[in-house]
Amino acid sequence: MPKFAANLTMLFTEVAMLDRPALAQQAGFDGAEVLFPYDYSIDAWRGALGDFPLLLVNTPPGDWVAGDRGFAAVPGAEAQFQDSFLRAAEYARALSAPHFSKPRVHVMAGVASGPQAEAVYLENLAWASAQAPDLMLVIEPLNPDDMPAYFLNDFDHAARMIDDLGAGNVRLQFDLWHAAKIHGNAWGVWQRHADIVGHIQIAGFPARAEPGGGGFDMTKLCDAVDSGAAGGWIAAEYRPARATVHGLGWLAALKSRNQLIGA
Repeated sequence: MPKFAANLTMLFTEVAMLDRPALAQQAGFDGAEVLFPYDYSIDAWRGALGDFPLLLVNTPPGDWVAGDRGFAAVPGAEAQFQDSFLRAAEYARALSAPHFSKPRVHVMAGVASGPQAEAVYLENLAWASAQAPDLMLVIEPLNPDDMPAYFLNDFDHAARMIDDLGAGNVRLQFDLWHAAKIHGNAWGVWQRHADIVGHIQIAGFPARAEPGGGGFDMTKLCDAVDSGAAGGWIAAEYRPARATVHGLGWLAALKSRNQLIGA
């Protein structure tokens, strides 16, 4: 059976951030991910998580209000990228449970475009891969409606760059929402690139609420994860339509392997 992680940035927002791990565990999740954990110290997070594993963090994006969305593909921002990556790696290593191997770091590409940006991106990923062989680095295409001008906005392009890089610890982050928004057929994206997926995130379509919709058969995804995809984990990253704990029927359904297919 897959293990399920709650994205604590988007779920359980009814309570304060450091109270969310306990609530997620009580609700039946097996672990957590946090987009940007950096407002709290590692010690504070350790106290909040206990033995609840933290699966993934993103690299710090920079000044979000000013338009920063990471630095990995931004020419001239190599120093900022290295600082941000090392900080993310520190949190990922410190907060992963002892029994959990290869914590994930989502390397945010940033706002950039063109061949120079791609060259910088590949150079920075190669540097990060060498710095952190103990971590899994994942890259995630983001749809242009949610993230205008973001460098990485196509799953096929991401797959080609992973192949070009040839680093064993750099993998694809398959976010069902973004795959559906970018390519229309999220299952087709999965079928093309499942062999290089290192992390999975799910949400409902078309509203990005509780998982379900869009014709995507979640039970098939669970079957693939049972067979070894993405290290056995699926993360829930969605915007609950109501209080998080009142919308977790999908979690119970998938844990019991009832069919959850979007109409």
